[in-house]
Amino acid sequence: MDFGIGIASGVDGWKVAQRAEALGFTHAWFYDTQMLCADVFVSMALAAVKTSRIRLGTGVLVPANRIAPAAANGFATLRKLAPDRIDFGVGTGFTARNTMGLAAMRLGDMREYIRVVRQLLAGQLVEWEAEGAPRKVRFLDPASGLLAVGGDIPLHVSAFGPRARALTAEIADGWLAFVGRPSRAQRDIRAMEESCRAVGRDPATLYKTAFTMGCVLDAGESADSSRARIEAGPLALSFFHGVMDGTLRARIPEALAPAVADYRRLYESFEPSDARYLTLHKGHFIKPRPEEERFLTASLIRDLTTTGIADELVDRVRDLAASGYQQLAICLAPSREDAIDRWARVLDRV
Repeated sequence: MDFGIGIASGVDGWKVAQRAEALGFTHAWFYDTQMLCADVFVSMALAAVKTSRIRLGTGVLVPANRIAPAAANGFATLRKLAPDRIDFGVGTGFTARNTMGLAAMRLGDMREYIRVVRQLLAGQLVEWEAEGAPRKVRFLDPASGLLAVGGDIPLHVSAFGPRARALTAEIADGWLAFVGRPSRAQRDIRAMEESCRAVGRDPATLYKTAFTMGCVLDAGESADSSRARIEAGPLALSFFHGVMDGTLRARIPEALAPAVADYRRLYESFEPSDARYLTLHKGHFIKPRPEEERFLTASLIRDLTTTGIADELVDRVRDLAASGYQQLAICLAPSREDAIDRWARVLDRV
């Protein structure tokens, strides 16, 4: 099994990628969340020149953030800096769009965006719709050597629902998913495999990555310790964020219903009332806000994140590998990137 890390894009992100490479991690994925993080391509470019082996990917790029030719240019630049080490991770946008009060983009629009980016990277003449009319575009002077044009960059699609999984099975090299509860992780990979079979694809040909966030606890340490809240809490809280803005439409577990009702009362106090998302997503997947601390109980963190003592986590990772996931990517909380060393010791045992 491969092991990666998730990095909140920043000018110092290269230091985390460099440390991950030294520890034997195979992949580093950088967030594309423009209202919370630094520019993903700038962060990846710094990492590209400071590393030599680890793969660098957008985790994930959101098409609505930039036009397709600009994204293709970014990837062609990165490929010039780090040949054969760049991955094109893409999704319809949760945090990146919700931070601006926008819902996820349409799958059809994402499909078209991917087509344009990939064909431009291959050096092709592409018909691209812009400002209400089709335009023919291509890189005009690839022989100049300023960009790495020609060939392909592996495509990894973030997919959770049936239609997104079907698109992934049809066009992608890899699948990106978030895992918390082991039972949900098992259901999701079975569903993805069925999507592959439905389009006549062998599921084994799709590279499957499980993203998670969690904390390697010391013996006797509670799952709601201050350290665990920082390292694992952002993933647990994303459950409430998704329920509040309507992104997460799954049935609310009975055990979590009181906490959801309590968080909704908090949510309805956010100002301005016509832009509550400005507060809701402040620190999303980065750090808990003070008013959210009371929701981070030990049971919630254990339930929704990958948190436990080392022996427990070794077993969970082995189960993920046995079920068919080929990579586990640990998302690191900013300011607690040193957690990578604890995770490395756990993963060495898998």
